[in-house]
Amino acid sequence: MLVRRIARPLLAAPFIYGGISTLRQPQSRVAGARPVVEKIADTADKQLPVELPRDVEQWVQVDAAVKVAAGSLFALNKFPRLTALLLSASVVPTTLAGHRFWEHDDPTERFGQLSNFLKNTGLLGGLLLAAVDTEGKPSVGYRAKRAAKRASDVTEKNYAKASKRATKAQKRATRRAGKKAGKGALKGTGALKAAKR
Repeated sequence: MLVRRIARPLLAAPFIYGGISTLRQPQSRVAGARPVVEKIADTADKQLPVELPRDVEQWVQVDAAVKVAAGSLFALNKFPRLTALLLSASVVPTTLAGHRFWEHDDPTERFGQLSNFLKNTGLLGGLLLAAVDTEGKPSVGYRAKRAAKRASDVTEKNYAKASKRATKAQKRATRRAGKKAGKGALKGTGALKAAKR
């Protein structure tokens, strides 16, 4: 659809530009990212068996690289749902690190940070919509349920057919056994008659 071809590059542009800018000068983002990186690392150290690196500049560079790569793929309509999800995961720590409006006392600075915070939450909303956009195709969950229903229906039909065949085979076997028993009884009667003579 034409709207998606226009909207995806527009939505990806701030991430690509910001990521390239950060890759060129990661030091400018380190101070703002430090509290978020330390909090994430502390939480991860408590819950994961491995220790995460605490080099804030490295985290900033990785985040910037994700933004450039995922943003470029999203703009080119390659893996749009996955890349939208990656960008969504990337925008949250960036927003919390770079736009901490609650820490500013100056009304002008506070307003600027709040505006950027809200802009990023708007971008997050757009990315979340893009992450669930199936482009008119049924979702994976719907297709999985439908395939499971079809498999269940086929299994039930096959079971019913097999059950009918087994019942027919059992009836045939019972008839054959009855006929053989009847013939055996007749043969036995014939042998008795012959013996009596």
